[in-house]
Amino acid sequence: MIVLFHRLAGSLFALAVPLAVLLLPAATLADGAERLAERLQVSGQPMPVASVHETPLAGFYQVRLETGEAFYSDAEGKFFLVGDLYENGEGGLTNLTEQARNVERAEQLAKVPESERVVFRGTGDSRAELVVFTDTTCPYCRQFHEEVSTLNEMGIEVHYLAFPRAGMNSQGARILEQIWCADNRSEAMNAGKRQEAISGSTDCDNPVEDQYHLGMAVGVQGTPAIVLPDGRLVPGYVPAERLADMLGLAK
Repeated sequence: MIVLFHRLAGSLFALAVPLAVLLLPAATLADGAERLAERLQVSGQPMPVASVHETPLAGFYQVRLETGEAFYSDAEGKFFLVGDLYENGEGGLTNLTEQARNVERAEQLAKVPESERVVFRGTGDSRAELVVFTDTTCPYCRQFHEEVSTLNEMGIEVHYLAFPRAGMNSQGARILEQIWCADNRSEAMNAGKRQEAISGSTDCDNPVEDQYHLGMAVGVQGTPAIVLPDGRLVPGYVPAERLADMLGLAK
């Protein structure tokens, strides 16, 4: 079978190479999405399907794999479309795929308990929460950290998660593990951002590696990576006033 891959490059769609797809016997399930999840195979191997959802495109489903990759499939799994699905409405193009990514990203991050975060919040009422993947060896992360007090004054909490950008065998990973193992994580984070030595062990039950893999799963490619409450991912340094504007909290 010839399968058509659909990739979005700029504003144009490009066609990619064919892929052979084999199908399992149809499961006797009432729900089409569940049936598709059960029957999808590639080269004789079951696909690691994490979820299947209906789309506004009649007859097509969004399939998300356990690796985080996503594509679209017809109900029989004979044809795949790889790329983003857009709705052409009165207000212009709406990226439906990115909207779905945002929802899933927000849901995944909500599962991280506060006990596994390094949280900076102000003394006043909280108005919004940012989740930020960080690495103390990253200059732009240090620049962002200088804005944290300003964000707190605006009622914006900053919840740090660990993302050693050079991997788990890096110096950055070791520093992050020291921070998460510290008795006072916020003070240790402040010291790390100032590039000061952090005393203490890395030998504790810390979540740094899990958060590193979580970051990759939700699309983090560098630091800082700022996630807004609705799940939108904002890569790189963004000034406090601009973030407040994006949150609808600008003065």
